[in-house]
Amino acid sequence: MAAMAGGGSRRWIQLALGVIAMMAISRPQYVWTLFVKPFQGATGADPATIQVTFSLLIVLQTWLSPLQGFLIERFGIRLLVTVGCALSGLSWVAASMAQNTVTLYLAYGVLGGIGTGIVYVGVVGLMVRWFPDRRGFACGMAAAGYGIGAMLTIFPITDMLKSAGYQQTLVIFGLILGLVGVAASLGLKEPAAPIAPAGAAEDATGSTPGSMLRSPVFWLLFVMMTMMSTGGLMVISQFAAFSRDFGVADIVVFGFAALPLALTIDRITNGLTRPFFGWVSDRIGRENTMAIAFIGEAIAIAGMLALRDNALAYVALSGLVFFGWGEIFSLFPSILTDSFGTRHATTNYGFLYMAQGVGSVLGGPVAAWIHEAQSSWLPVFGLIIAMDILTGLLALLALKPLRHRRGLGMQHVTVLVA
Repeated sequence: MAAMAGGGSRRWIQLALGVIAMMAISRPQYVWTLFVKPFQGATGADPATIQVTFSLLIVLQTWLSPLQGFLIERFGIRLLVTVGCALSGLSWVAASMAQNTVTLYLAYGVLGGIGTGIVYVGVVGLMVRWFPDRRGFACGMAAAGYGIGAMLTIFPITDMLKSAGYQQTLVIFGLILGLVGVAASLGLKEPAAPIAPAGAAEDATGSTPGSMLRSPVFWLLFVMMTMMSTGGLMVISQFAAFSRDFGVADIVVFGFAALPLALTIDRITNGLTRPFFGWVSDRIGRENTMAIAFIGEAIAIAGMLALRDNALAYVALSGLVFFGWGEIFSLFPSILTDSFGTRHATTNYGFLYMAQGVGSVLGGPVAAWIHEAQSSWLPVFGLIIAMDILTGLLALLALKPLRHRRGLGMQHVTVLVA
């Protein structure tokens, strides 16, 4: 296990600042649904045209991540994450003035996507360097911050929308959270470079992006993350639709309608799973944890499907489904850095994070197409279960031996903390 030489408390400060920055940039994605109708009224556009904004946000957040990672490594974490937080806040302020879809696309979609992408990739890339001994946990905490921020702001934003309108809400929260993110990012700092033990493989101490992209380990990870992202986003994008089709959406459970109760629980478990399974993976290994989580998600989905007539079981099992999915955002960046080192960790993760972008494009449309073609959600669930099980088995039967043969297992390194 890594030994930390001096200044150990500094990395926990860095983790706290990184989580705050992630919380500050989470709202464009997670509260988008609250602004769809106001934006329709302001622009006169139909729902499908308005939803292009959200697609732009996600695509630019994920598919530009290799370039964003390169810029962070070239110009420094503090400058780029500060710019990213500022762009995220500015995107809401600019969107408040949008009277047509082009302006809305550029403001909310382009500025927001670029800003949030810089911060997400930058913070995760920073945490894997500060926490070589707790890499999974640190990545999980950073990823959890992205979800926690939305949970803390959704009710205040909803209240202000009702009392002050969407334009003032966008301006106020854009300025406040933009400034919070900028303030946190100004304290971010890179750790000193890790010192590898004698004889460590080059791939384990600092592979370049080009070297990584020539490795079958990277492409196996990319395929695995794409399958997990696609399956999870199939559930997320269609959850309300199939809950209504199953007839459980409006059944009262503990005094609440099943659908909003399930969505609330799912957000909580989707946040908790990231540091939890990251912490587990620090102790029993990444591949072992992947197999447990991914196959566990498949079992939970099968149970949710089998007990779909029981609203209480449906709500509980939906929480387990998301508990088995959200940890991809801690496990994949951790195992990538275990395999290819910290020297180019931010840029390298940028390439892997593109898998989330592929999943965001495939997940919702593919699920809707299968349902339309088969007039049933059962094939959709069957595909998700199959991808979960396949990915869990690949972690044990393909990824683990491949990394072992290539000497890309977790290395014991000594890190000097500045």
